[in-house]
Amino acid sequence: MASMRQQGSSMRAMARMLGRSASTISRELERNTLAELPYASHSAQVSSKGRRQAARPLRKLDMQGVGWGVVLTLLDWRWSPQQIAGTLKRVFPNEPERHVSHETIYTAIYAQPRGELRRQLIACLRRGRSTRMPRTRGDDRRGQIPEMVSIHVRPPEVDDRVMPGHWEGDFIKGAGNQSSVGVLVERTSRLVLLAKMDDATAASALAGFSAKLNAIAEPLRQSLTYDQGKELTRHKELTAQTGVKVYFCDPHSPWQRGTCENTNGLLRQYLPKGTDLSVFSQDELDAIADSMNNRPRATHAWHSPLEVFARTLASSHQPPASIH
Repeated sequence: MASMRQQGSSMRAMARMLGRSASTISRELERNTLAELPYASHSAQVSSKGRRQAARPLRKLDMQGVGWGVVLTLLDWRWSPQQIAGTLKRVFPNEPERHVSHETIYTAIYAQPRGELRRQLIACLRRGRSTRMPRTRGDDRRGQIPEMVSIHVRPPEVDDRVMPGHWEGDFIKGAGNQSSVGVLVERTSRLVLLAKMDDATAASALAGFSAKLNAIAEPLRQSLTYDQGKELTRHKELTAQTGVKVYFCDPHSPWQRGTCENTNGLLRQYLPKGTDLSVFSQDELDAIADSMNNRPRATHAWHSPLEVFARTLASSHQPPASIH
């Protein structure tokens, strides 16, 4: 077309020769003729290619880009896509080109072709279902815990999460319910403590929970909310040893201990269901708790539970204490 243009052919003549409409030829000449220069094939191709690239920019998580490498690293640290997205926005508030939504991260992962990389990336995501399976309803066959105090008489400030030092607890079970780990979560900071249990007896629960709670500064040991598991039948002794008042939830009411239920789900990324939990030493459980406590949380504006807990300690003017 460039040679016909140089020979002075009209647009209609060029259209008939090339089998195109005259309007197509007109648009091509208008878009790809540089100012004060005649139409040329090479410059027209360069201009056309530039427009196509601008119309289809590279994805924010292009596999060759720096951002994808950062996401891969944080996924390997067991961060969720939401934690990654929130932290990038917090750390680089004035650099929107470095922001990426959690949906974009999920899309990038699941857009991978089938193969080892896709399996590795999906394995980095937390295990979980879109809906919770309802617990079986029926009569409570576990018997009554002596002298238990109901959650309904728990002080109202516990619900507000304003005053720190109020904890929720639970046991997570291993393969065949033959092994277990004690879980404690502070309601305000979401700080996690894990206690190795030799078994699921009340004696083990008393020893494990007492050791972990007594490692915390005394002002931050106010209350513990637990379900009606028989492992806490010695709750009066726990209160005597730690100063923590124990309150019990209603039967089949996990939402009354929602912080711990959510934490249990996060912990299953480290301690999958069907695993023999007895193989984990206390040091290994402490390392898992450290990883959890250093992960950013949406509820804390993408600060970590450890940061929030440290600020709580500083505000209470307490000397630093080991949380393990």
